Amino acid sequence: MKKLLLLCVVVCLAATSFAAEEEDNKPVERIKAAATVLDEIQGTSDKGIPEEVLGSAECVAVVPSMLKGGFVFGARYGRGVASCRTPKGWSAPAFFSITGGSFGLQIGGQAVDLVMLIMNQQGMDNLLANKFKLGADASVAAGPVGRHAAADTDWTMRAQVLSYSRARGVFAGLELNGAVLKQDKSSTYEFYNKMVPFKTALSGEAAAPDTAYPFLSTLAKWAKTASK
Repeated sequence: MKKLLLLCVVVCLAATSFAAEEEDNKPVERIKAAATVLDEIQGTSDKGIPEEVLGSAECVAVVPSMLKGGFVFGARYGRGVASCRTPKGWSAPAFFSITGGSFGLQIGGQAVDLVMLIMNQQGMDNLLANKFKLGADASVAAGPVGRHAAADTDWTMRAQVLSYSRARGVFAGLELNGAVLKQDKSSTYEFYNKMVPFKTALSGEAAAPDTAYPFLSTLAKWAKTASK
């Protein structure tokens, strides 16, 4: 009886968490949260993504606070936003979901922020395809951490995608094999009031609404720092 009661409590808490996350995960709020994640990570004095690595990334994707309720059932689910470099600056945001994959033991049952850097044209082509699987369609590896990439770090040759996680204030490279990224169509439609394909947004063909600039301005700020 006690076990049954405990199970009911866990299910209720998970459902409450899911509902709260969905309420807070509106596209505009996700844009702001993604900007905050990048600001906090790159604002640390001795941690964060190395300037050389961020400066070389073709695209940046951020998943703020992956869904907590899903971990109760062994599921992994998050919703994020991505932008790519274009000749005119950072592209309009593209909204995506991420499911499955091996996210490492450090996540456990807690919320976690994810950052993924797409490092070359091949990785970018995969991202533009609207759906791809990390480790299958695109090689992925844990990214190096620190203000600067160590001279002996082979991050330039390791993978098409470098991934990171932050949980309980701890920021580290993250193995992310098996995760599937695909377009979040409902968020895309809500944000743009029409369906905008990944390729249209990320290649710079779509205009970015004013509500996108908390994220795009943050990217531009840290990318400018990284390129020095």
